[in-house]
Amino acid sequence: MKYLMLIYGNEEIWNALAPEDMASLIAKVDGFNETLRESGELLEAEGLMPRPRSVRWVGGDAVVTDGPYVEAKEFVGSYFVVEVDDEERAMEIARAYPGTLYGGGLEVWPLMGRDWASDEV
Repeated sequence: MKYLMLIYGNEEIWNALAPEDMASLIAKVDGFNETLRESGELLEAEGLMPRPRSVRWVGGDAVVTDGPYVEAKEFVGSYFVVEVDDEERAMEIARAYPGTLYGGGLEVWPLMGRDWASDEV
């Protein structure tokens, strides 16, 4: 089963970190990612560039606005995708993620599997 891990952070907290704390955190996340890469569980990991756009249908038109589309102090700053045997393992990985040591959070989303060749979900 594949899981999307959405990582939330707070710009004020990130920008207030001492350079040595930020360097240490980045090293921990890099090590975490490398361990998952070596196990074959990490499929993808990327940081997101600020700021997203939101597309919503309003009065029959697709309206594009600056995002995120909800007002919040926290925003999605990066993500990673893992492929694991079960939800228990996905939650184990989520709880071990070091990027939330200074606040923020992580959402775990099961991904729909689809065999595009056979058109089966």
